[in-house]
Amino acid sequence: MSQSALADAIGVTRQTIIAIEQGRYSPSLESAFRISRVFGVDVEEVFGWEAEPKGSGMA
Repeated sequence: MSQSALADAIGVTRQTIIAIEQGRYSPSLESAFRISRVFGVDVEEVFGWEAEPKGSGMA
């Protein structure tokens, strides 16, 4: 699927899709669910998040 087609399908710009792919932008929860729906998978399969390891200095 092209970036433009995905952008049209979820109601954002192609530039937004590019930024999401490059990790420069975190989509809204609504957009994340829309993307997962377009691909027919759970949102966890499209987006992952790993907590900082303990002791990394992040509180």
